Amino acid sequence: MATTVYFEETIIDQGGKDKMDVEFGSSSFYDEPSIYLNVNGEGIIMDQATAKRFVNAVIRVGEYYGLVD
Repeated sequence: MATTVYFEETIIDQGGKDKMDVEFGSSSFYDEPSIYLNVNGEGIIMDQATAKRFVNAVIRVGEYYGLVD
């Protein structure tokens, strides 16, 4: 299995009370390479259809807040 990590960080809530360990990247564990997501040690590998919806949603939120060109 090959993975490439694109994001790995402990994210702290704006209020400073809560935090979450997040890791995100690509995985070739299954026949269909796709995106993996780990949150607080719990992980999944998305199928391609789910990965596409996930990425599109993240892009839309980024555009809404002016974070994406």
